[in-house]
Amino acid sequence: MRILNVTETYAPFLEFGGPPVKVRALSEGLARRGHQVTVLTADWGLEKRLQAQQAKITAERSPFGWRREENGVQSIYIPTWFRYRRVSWNPAVKRYCRARLQNFDIVHIFGLYDLLGPAVAAASRKRGLPYVLEPIGMFVPIVRNLWLKRMYHAIWGRPLLEGASAVIATSEQEAEELVAGGLPRTRVVLRRNGVEAPASWPERGTFRRTHGISDHVKLVLFLGRISVKKSPELLLQAFGELFNRSAGIPLLLVFAGPDEGGVQARLDQMALQLGVRSKVQFVGPVFGEAKWAAYRDADVFVLPSQNENFGNTAAEAVAAGTPVIVTEQCGIAPRLVDEAGLVVRHDKAALSRALERILREAELRARLAAGCAVVTSRLGWEEPVRDMEALYTTLASQQAPRGESKRVE
Repeated sequence: MRILNVTETYAPFLEFGGPPVKVRALSEGLARRGHQVTVLTADWGLEKRLQAQQAKITAERSPFGWRREENGVQSIYIPTWFRYRRVSWNPAVKRYCRARLQNFDIVHIFGLYDLLGPAVAAASRKRGLPYVLEPIGMFVPIVRNLWLKRMYHAIWGRPLLEGASAVIATSEQEAEELVAGGLPRTRVVLRRNGVEAPASWPERGTFRRTHGISDHVKLVLFLGRISVKKSPELLLQAFGELFNRSAGIPLLLVFAGPDEGGVQARLDQMALQLGVRSKVQFVGPVFGEAKWAAYRDADVFVLPSQNENFGNTAAEAVAAGTPVIVTEQCGIAPRLVDEAGLVVRHDKAALSRALERILREAELRARLAAGCAVVTSRLGWEEPVRDMEALYTTLASQQAPRGESKRVE
């Protein structure tokens, strides 16, 4: 099958969080199963990345921008003429669709609130080519520029959603949000995310040594975009409350991830006000082995989001054997509750109590750590890849047969 995945962000731009990791895992999994997979994405500065990491990344020019081949997947980086936060304007996408869209059997569009997906969706509808839409947790506007998001839905979002042959939800929570927003339940397909653990693990203590953290310190880890939606302020407040009643216990809260919208500066000021600034450390974005080292060295990982369609970072922490705390608003919560972690209300007191339990109760922490291996065995990417393969096959078979074409960029 010839599959086109469309995403605003893709590898090697892993600083954008979960979406590029997810799209890569699905794309490479489908390629391993013998499908022809192309990823169409925006160029966020690939040439500079090439110059900085020549030994690790190779690419070549194509008629539509940079082209890469990695693990059986071809990726096309459309030139970016304008960008604002995570949104880019890529006029060449229309030319790409006119020239190449007939080469595919199915299109999968990841994300909302960008301009790349709607352009490909419009071209697909014009050709009668089926496409799948995966909102990746963006369907319900939670924070920042709500009026702009409403305008987006009025202009692009509504036809994008209405024209989709299927809309992917990665948890029951997200499926309910989509149905409540007016989508027919028959068009909502539930497919979980997965986690891809590394082939070999970094030595325990690596992250602590790198950042000068004692082995005796109880390390609380937040890893991901430092954004309002993920409620790092709530975690800091809960940590401060715990610190005030836990005299004598060495504690450290580590925020690992890119700052979004100046949230880190507000956290820094809040830590000063709470009297815990010396107990809070910001280490910036971590990827690859450094990311897994952080998970392995943490005593507990916390994802306190206001709304999370799944919660990939929590799944990664579990894969590393680290107990987690997530809020009820995280889609992954039912898969973790009381087996690999604790699920709490989006509430400072509840989060603080959960932190205290895991850090103080050795028996509880040992039980949750043991449960991590069990949960991880149920979170591989093999099942999601097979689910997508089956869905694509069904949707593509409903279309009139079209001629074969060779693979071109």
